[in-house]
Amino acid sequence: MNETAIVIDKLTKKFEDVTAVDGLSLEVEKGELFGLLGPNGAGKTTTINVLCCIFEPTSGSVSVGGYDVRREPENVKELIGVCPQDTAVFSYLTGRENIELFGNLHTMPKEKLKKNTDELLERMGLSEDAKRRVGKYSGGMRRRINLIMALVHDPEIAFLDEPTVGMDPQSRRAVWDFIKDLKKQNKTVILTTHFMEEAEELCDRVGIIDYGKLIALGAPEQLKAKFGAKNLEEVFIQLTGRRIREEL
Repeated sequence: MNETAIVIDKLTKKFEDVTAVDGLSLEVEKGELFGLLGPNGAGKTTTINVLCCIFEPTSGSVSVGGYDVRREPENVKELIGVCPQDTAVFSYLTGRENIELFGNLHTMPKEKLKKNTDELLERMGLSEDAKRRVGKYSGGMRRRINLIMALVHDPEIAFLDEPTVGMDPQSRRAVWDFIKDLKKQNKTVILTTHFMEEAEELCDRVGIIDYGKLIALGAPEQLKAKFGAKNLEEVFIQLTGRRIREEL
């Protein structure tokens, strides 16, 4: 029997008179690679921020790794790694220094931090650039460093909010392979993306949300069959009436 990693029950999040998430309910199993899809403003990032204990729910309940995000945020934060939508790096530090800073914030043992950093830099093709200041990096290189920073402490649950934005096709494929390896390690991954081919390639299941509500849920192949579509973008257009990238 599969273990549940994340439980969202009737989550609502309001900002003044705007309802960003509206009665959202879903469960994500341990070891699942789950895609949270939707247009800009649909509530994806707000949902991620609640799961990461950045925002408190207005109503409803949310548990991550068995811990309530309201009552036990410190326990939740020990389990998770977060690659945010907006690149969060220190431009005046080198790539390695950025990674080590986050590893130290997680109080990682020195030897483990060095081992993990070396392995992740190699996987992301950044070993030769690790001693350069991040301010000299391209946008795609910054995104890759951001991903390493999120995962250097080997979290059980990873939240990847549009991790391949700004990457060239070769870099994107390398990140896809890396994310697939996380699943092989039985990590739970929540992925948001505007690239429908990315969701089809990587995700066990996807949930499509619009105006803060869940409007479709299932494996990519199931959703394509249900809506008579050739790909997920066609499913998305049928459900929302617009293309996923129109608002980028």
